[in-house]
Amino acid sequence: MTTPMAGHTAERIASNSSSQHIYDQAPPRPLQSGQDGLDSNSSSVEKNSTILDWDGPNDPGNPYNWSLTRKRLVTGIALLSTLLVPLNGTSITVAAIEINEEYGISDAAFPHSYWPVASWTLGGALFVILLLPLMEDIGIRIGFIVSYAFFLVMIIPQALANSFATLIVTRFFSGGAVCLLANTVASVIPDIWADDRARSIPVGLYILTYEMGNTLGPPMFAGVMQYIGNWRWIFYIQLIIYGALAPLFYIMLKETRGDVILRRRAKQIRKSTGKSVYTAAELNQPPLYSRLLKSTTRPAYLLFTEPVLLTSTLWSAFSFGTVFLFTQSTALVFTSLYGWEEYSIGYVQGAVVIGEIIGWPPTLYSSYLYQKSASRNTEMPGTPIPEARLYLSVFGSFVGIAGGMFVYAWTAYPNLPSIAPTIGLGMVGFGIQVVVTGVADYITDIYAASGYAGSAVSAVAAGENVVAAFLPMAAQSMYTNLGFQWASTLLALLAVLLSFAPVIFIVFGRRLRARSPFMRAGGQTGNVVDERSVHELDDR
Repeated sequence: MTTPMAGHTAERIASNSSSQHIYDQAPPRPLQSGQDGLDSNSSSVEKNSTILDWDGPNDPGNPYNWSLTRKRLVTGIALLSTLLVPLNGTSITVAAIEINEEYGISDAAFPHSYWPVASWTLGGALFVILLLPLMEDIGIRIGFIVSYAFFLVMIIPQALANSFATLIVTRFFSGGAVCLLANTVASVIPDIWADDRARSIPVGLYILTYEMGNTLGPPMFAGVMQYIGNWRWIFYIQLIIYGALAPLFYIMLKETRGDVILRRRAKQIRKSTGKSVYTAAELNQPPLYSRLLKSTTRPAYLLFTEPVLLTSTLWSAFSFGTVFLFTQSTALVFTSLYGWEEYSIGYVQGAVVIGEIIGWPPTLYSSYLYQKSASRNTEMPGTPIPEARLYLSVFGSFVGIAGGMFVYAWTAYPNLPSIAPTIGLGMVGFGIQVVVTGVADYITDIYAASGYAGSAVSAVAAGENVVAAFLPMAAQSMYTNLGFQWASTLLALLAVLLSFAPVIFIVFGRRLRARSPFMRAGGQTGNVVDERSVHELDDR
């Protein structure tokens, strides 16, 4: 799983511009020799090409000019897929005992039953870094269809797996496909909604549906183990659902990337007229190998050289990792204290989903506070303060995640009703929604002007996937050795420590941004940019 808006999507949300005409001039940057199949004589192509852009401000082909009904329909289809495809990730956790029995796996010393989920999240981390640039090239529609078809195919061997290793390997690829699908669909929002105010609700809904999709797996498929008892039906049902939706996605999801639409126009003009017509993106875009290299190295470079990014990643990754942690800890707590059947643990995780839903309206209010902060910005008057994105996340982190963990810890007694720790789960779900949204928005804002927002958000996404893969593996040891109360308390104290991150950013954010050679959020004039560091990153 990844943070919403990972990769180049964040860059398009941060900065969207579209000219409205065809013009003859050289591109802003020199064309590289042999680039992307263009004439090897770069100076000749640059000099003689006509650059194609939109045919006026009202060009109906421009997704920004689509009707409101069409925009809402396409966005709705995108959100539907975002809600459903991640179900594949955690749904398998309700069948851990049955899968262990069939393959002779033991969780006595280590939770080996979690490996199919860990491989799923690790596949997402690698795919989004290695393959997302390719998806950006081919466009939203084709990228989605190809990824969806691959995802659908990968569910078949999960349903028919004759070994535990087969299950782990195939889920690695299905997790990677889900990550590509989610981030490809995320691109729809900045492609068709032109400004930050128009995007606020669609972006909030996207993050909500992605969080819910990763959390809904256990409560949705617990009934399979309760009434059918065969874990393979988890995947058979998914094949039915995803197969039935395939025609809907194929028909309704349209191409939304403006540069892809223009590129196809330019290609058609070249084919029909023989004229040298290209889009600015075609002429300016670096070679694919260069972009792949940067997409794989830049996130790591930024992560380990930017303290704010590293801290934000740890904060968001821990918050998000608790979704996967609960797939393990709730099984230990509720079966031991209340004698629940293993499958019924899936139902209690529905509390996290309810908390995430409750956490969505505050994220909308957070966007309001962000816009309102422009009136008191002394650094760049009239521009919202980036740290205003974090105001509500302080409450979400301290009260939601940390507070919820404390409730979950100290209500975990057999003489207390099971609803008590369940309320703690709901509080954590609320905090997760507020925190993850705040981090994604904040990181996008502070790296927007420098053009490194995509790489920064990809770093956060990778961190979230790694934590989601490995944090739950510590649950069994923690809850067995420390006890239910103190294991959750340890997590709560860690949440408290990480909750100070937004406080520090709010108080010292301006100074921290001024010290970074890569943060030029909102074009702050107070920044002293280390050009050598920037050029070094550009070369990566």
